[in-house]
Amino acid sequence: MAVFSETVSTPPGLLAKPGFLTRRLYQAYVSAWVRTVDGTLTGPQFAVLVAVNEQSGLDQRSLAHAVSLDTSTMADVARRLEARGLIRRVADPTDGRRKLLELTPEGTRVLEDVDRRARALDELLLEGLDEDARKELLTTLQVLSDRWANLPSTDTTGGG
Repeated sequence: MAVFSETVSTPPGLLAKPGFLTRRLYQAYVSAWVRTVDGTLTGPQFAVLVAVNEQSGLDQRSLAHAVSLDTSTMADVARRLEARGLIRRVADPTDGRRKLLELTPEGTRVLEDVDRRARALDELLLEGLDEDARKELLTTLQVLSDRWANLPSTDTTGGG
């Protein structure tokens, strides 16, 4: 019978891998989000609400790009937000095939409430960092995010 111990430490080799640390950081963030911000509204849904609020009248494809979601995920997120009554899709007056997204009054209320808790989580996450360190961290995260999103494809089959 296997015995598991909570005192097992992470292998040093993993702690030297940015991908592992990024995944670990993301898991910790999602857990903190669910515990302190909202157990129903996901990070991507929140990002869409923020983007719709700040850039009202954009279509789904443009919003997907703005919040770094692929178009199929964006369609699912928009469907879920619409089903909850937080956004509505309206026909573009210049191109009826395009659907523009806008917040409903309930979406505005939920966004204000969740945003307040999200900002409190941000403060908790960055606690102990002065303003310069916070700016440097956010800049580094943005640089890595942009760079990693645009890495060229490589052969992952091992065939060369």
